[in-house]
Amino acid sequence: MKDLTTSNIHRQNILNNNYAIQQIKQALGIGGILFENKIYFTKKQVATFYEVDEKTIERLLDKYEEELRKNGYEILEGTRLANFKKNATQEPLPEAKNGQLTDINVAQSHTRNLGLFDFRSFLNSGMLLTVSEKAQTVRSIILDITLDTINKKTGGSTKYINQREEEFLLSSFKEDDYHKKFKNALHEYVDMGPAKFAIYTNKIYKSIFKENAQEYRKILKLEAKDQTRDTFYSETINMVSSYESGLTKYIEKKAKSLNRKLNSVELDILFQDFESMSESILAPHLHDNRRKMASRDLCFREVLHKELEEYAGEVSTSDFEKFLGAKSMDLSDRIEESKEIFKRLKDR
Repeated sequence: MKDLTTSNIHRQNILNNNYAIQQIKQALGIGGILFENKIYFTKKQVATFYEVDEKTIERLLDKYEEELRKNGYEILEGTRLANFKKNATQEPLPEAKNGQLTDINVAQSHTRNLGLFDFRSFLNSGMLLTVSEKAQTVRSIILDITLDTINKKTGGSTKYINQREEEFLLSSFKEDDYHKKFKNALHEYVDMGPAKFAIYTNKIYKSIFKENAQEYRKILKLEAKDQTRDTFYSETINMVSSYESGLTKYIEKKAKSLNRKLNSVELDILFQDFESMSESILAPHLHDNRRKMASRDLCFREVLHKELEEYAGEVSTSDFEKFLGAKSMDLSDRIEESKEIFKRLKDR
């Protein structure tokens, strides 16, 4: 099970998943202070809920203030604080004595600033508190609900979660054309046996995401019937297409200049030149592709690409929307929806 107390990436991936957050909110069913159509919690309320003293929450703020602010903790001052004191309404926490909040008079206090946790930063606190048994229980609930939310959205398997994004089908359709041209170039202009197709496809994979097909398949635990490219995110498909398109032209140009087929040594040299050029020209795109593959697979598929570990980070809220949101759908449904579009593309 993931240790939320030690991994900022795992914490942030949950806090960026609005679908899981809504389910967690319903499961906990706690009240707080209603202000600007959001539920907030004071420092005392957070301490009360997690059964720790306020100084523990203060130490947490000292150590993790940047992370907590990123996830919704804020300090009200001036006009906003005045509005809070005037308009905030209070809903009791289950732990509050006699149905009242332990700091019921906060709105009438003369404080010049007030720190407030929204629900995300409230959960964030629970992910960080190592001295609270209740926080440990909440972390277990958070992990179970998050996993359940993703499983429900993906039908119980994340192997092909990449196919749920809107861009996947078109990227895959276009890539198939580039791949055929690349294979034709290898067939027509390279003097090697059939193994050349697997060898240079693997070289492309290794150059883009530092793993060959066998290594990638092992990490994702793909079965013999699973097609490797069917599990690629659209950005990876597009990058592979760019490599194949570029190499196709390089191979054809070199073979025609020599007026003969290239041997394996010549093709290896040509590939090294192309790879060096790509690392320079396509550096931002390569970095972005590696970051997205490493981060998404760690979050959605719960697998770590060792060669891409340095690129792994949090998954954005927009990515959760892309793969789990309203516009995401199973590939079969996407194909049915897009039949006319692909018919027009095919007829061009």
